[in-house]
Amino acid sequence: MNNKPLLDLTVIVLTYNERLHIKRCLDSISKYAKSIFIIDSNSSDGTQDIALKYGANVLQNPFINQANQFNWALDNANITTKWVLRLDADEYLEPKLIDELYSKLPSISDDINGIVFKRKHIFMGKPVMRGVYPVKLLRLFRTGTARCEERWMDEHIELISGETVEFQNDFVDHNLNSLGWWIQKHNGYSVREAIDLINLEIPLVYNNNVSGILSTQAQQKRQKKLKYAGMPLFWRAFYYFVYRYFFKLGFLDGKPGFLWHFLQGWWYRTLVDAKIYEIKKHCGNDPEKIKEFIANNYQIKL
Repeated sequence: MNNKPLLDLTVIVLTYNERLHIKRCLDSISKYAKSIFIIDSNSSDGTQDIALKYGANVLQNPFINQANQFNWALDNANITTKWVLRLDADEYLEPKLIDELYSKLPSISDDINGIVFKRKHIFMGKPVMRGVYPVKLLRLFRTGTARCEERWMDEHIELISGETVEFQNDFVDHNLNSLGWWIQKHNGYSVREAIDLINLEIPLVYNNNVSGILSTQAQQKRQKKLKYAGMPLFWRAFYYFVYRYFFKLGFLDGKPGFLWHFLQGWWYRTLVDAKIYEIKKHCGNDPEKIKEFIANNYQIKL
């Protein structure tokens, strides 16, 4: 049992049919967070009922994309704590990171408005510790000092002001759904990623300039994405897999590691390129035709 006082912290969790994960998530965060907001998109599997049993505040908002949903939460949730933490329902903080929050957060310098965590993936029951680990993300910030970039994919929380600091311990992304579910989810993601990459070349929906302060790794990742976008279709997905699996030693993570790097690093990115190829084959570089094609074929209105 946790006998420590609750941290001056609000956790925001975006959900849609997360019955499989929400109890695990709330079991964790209810032990240290003063306030919890579940921003739900009309789940039909009882997600809201579970959240209410934990005393979470449940708000409903139609889903457009992750960035829009999170910023809606910042604008509409009654956040009264000093800090805000953004988590997905299939994520949780490891005990060492929770201890680090208790030891460092109350006395952190006033010029620090953002805190960067390291994310660890568990795939098919095994931590994937090579290839892309650690992914460093700004997930904790002082209330009123940050927003989420308005992007369809690869959105980051950016600070309006202040500095960031990096904590040493991990939070975990551990989805419990089947491999078939994962593949279907990434098929859906692929068109959003295609929009994001096309937008770097042909402005469709948003300005690619960053208006706030990104963490150092987020800036580096964005620069790598710009470089990646300039590489030839299809070849770049193969190169990315080789880089992760061989040069970054992904092969040392066994069969789950191979599947993770092959599916997420090569198959998924090849699928993204295939959709870019399809879109440009039908529309060329005409932004209005591209928007119409995406709306008609993928039901995404830009």
